[in-house]
Amino acid sequence: MRKALAVLGLLAVCAAAVAWWMQGLPGAGSSAALTGGTPGQPGAAGSARGDRQAGGNRVIAVEVATAVATRISTDVRAIGSLQSDETVQLAPEIAGRVATIDFEEGSPVKAGDVLVKLDDSLLRAEVADTEARLNLAKANNDRARQLARTGNVTDRSRDEAVTNFETATAALELAKTRLDKHLLRAPFDGIVGVRTVSVGAFVAVGTPVVNIEKIDGIKVDFKVPEVYLTSIAVGQLIDVTVDAIPGKTFEGRIYAINPQVDVNGRALQVRARIENKDLILRPGLFARILIKGAVERDVVLVPESAIIPRAGDNFVFRVQDGRANEVRVKLGERSNAQVAITDGISAGDVIVTAGQHKLRDGAAVDVVETHPQNDKSAQRDAARSGG
Repeated sequence: MRKALAVLGLLAVCAAAVAWWMQGLPGAGSSAALTGGTPGQPGAAGSARGDRQAGGNRVIAVEVATAVATRISTDVRAIGSLQSDETVQLAPEIAGRVATIDFEEGSPVKAGDVLVKLDDSLLRAEVADTEARLNLAKANNDRARQLARTGNVTDRSRDEAVTNFETATAALELAKTRLDKHLLRAPFDGIVGVRTVSVGAFVAVGTPVVNIEKIDGIKVDFKVPEVYLTSIAVGQLIDVTVDAIPGKTFEGRIYAINPQVDVNGRALQVRARIENKDLILRPGLFARILIKGAVERDVVLVPESAIIPRAGDNFVFRVQDGRANEVRVKLGERSNAQVAITDGISAGDVIVTAGQHKLRDGAAVDVVETHPQNDKSAQRDAARSGG
């Protein structure tokens, strides 16, 4: 019995020693809180601090910036091709054999220059025959007119003489016109291309002989999406670059917009003109077009760091009355760490720029730093983001 009491006493002493040792360990107050400590004891104070830092009512330190309203200009980019200011495939209006070719391929020509002559020997004979018939008809008409003055000719004979004279006159004009059609002339100043016929070749009506291109001015054809319908206008300036001439930019001006929208590509067909006095640009070249400041709209700018992308959408946290509320936004252009917001927030809203990844909707926040936004510089940066 005495041995049992001794053992129990020894165990009690050991338990007391262990309890005293554990109270000296770090976090003992928290343990007391977890084991039912009362307010005012060390365990209760530790629990209160934990609620502020990790509980549902914790206050999170964040940095913020104010959204700034501005109006930005956006460039529109497109691709297209260069076209001659005027172009034509020279072709005969009558069939015939090529008699002479009076131009050098690739050389400049003037309007009215004879480039190709077809054999006209038969037509010259026809013109001579028609002239003779006209002379006879004229003589008969003059004689009939003199006889009519004395009443020695019937009205029928007089009418026949007049008709024959007029018919012969028309026939001669027709023969001369057909004779002139044997000459293929340049319709405008330009540069001739590569001919497709040789002297002696027989050409049918409409057979292409050579192309003529007017390229001291160049057209550029391109298309832009239909969403820019109200942003593209006649008179707008464009910058054009071509891969064949790197490092050089050509300025043009829009002069025509097709009133019909392409239903297949949902695009507007646009045409502009570029001066090309040095003839460096050539038709058919691939072109890149930049329409500067074509689109203007009002937006709100925020720092790019404020944006939270998630599941295909974008969000920001807006601070109001000490709490951060999550807001879905639509993004526009980005430039120099600035993002244009086209929908979701307004100018003057306070937006979280740092610490937002620790926030939940409606969380309490403590603003530790504010980043001011300069309206003019923000607008300038956004304007550079076009295209």
